[in-house]
Amino acid sequence: MPSILFYDIPMKECKELWPGGLRYAGDPVGTDSLALADFTARSEPGRGVDLGCGSGILLLLLSSARPETEMVGVEIRPGAAEECRANIRANRMESRCSVITGDYRTAALPRGEADLVVTNPPYFPAGRGGISPDRERALMRTESATIAELCAAASSLLRPGGAFCLVHRTERMAELFSALTGAGLEPKRLRLVAPDPKSAPLLFLLEARRGTGPGMAVEPTLFQRGADGRETAEYRRICHWEEAL
Repeated sequence: MPSILFYDIPMKECKELWPGGLRYAGDPVGTDSLALADFTARSEPGRGVDLGCGSGILLLLLSSARPETEMVGVEIRPGAAEECRANIRANRMESRCSVITGDYRTAALPRGEADLVVTNPPYFPAGRGGISPDRERALMRTESATIAELCAAASSLLRPGGAFCLVHRTERMAELFSALTGAGLEPKRLRLVAPDPKSAPLLFLLEARRGTGPGMAVEPTLFQRGADGRETAEYRRICHWEEAL
């Protein structure tokens, strides 16, 4: 049984995520980012913005899956933004990907033009749980912007009908849905993520659209493991484990 190899990539050492795959160094790559990239790839390609892009894993995954996509990342942590630029260069994506260092609430970005906004945000509100003394790690794990501010920023960037895709914890679903509708974003597609069929979902993947009517499709739950305790075929595909064999 393969280990969660994506958590084992050393910081600063640019390596292939899987044989012949993307080259990457920086923030640990979790299965939440991999699942979000797979979920988002079903939205139509175009101009995209990644809010809080970190070291750029979503930019790289989405751009490699859809060569016609152009992505801009916004990252408040200077070190992570520099790692993202290095990863873009390592994968020769400079013509289609770029990074802005700053706060996405105030960054100079074209308003109302993006086809896609994507984010894997910090899951916990500021002040909840332990806070790392390292500023960059603290910013990665706890919110510097509220869910309402995140949704407002996404809405301001999207064209009418544009998609906002994100991953979050199920315990914050109600808060997120309220913030989305308050920002003029309508939830359209939902997928839960659970460890196995006997466990409650811990995460969810969501696509919302700006300025569209009501009506949301609920997709089959993504199980990391089946009833037999082994990773499901879909989960292995999302994690690119077959390429790593």
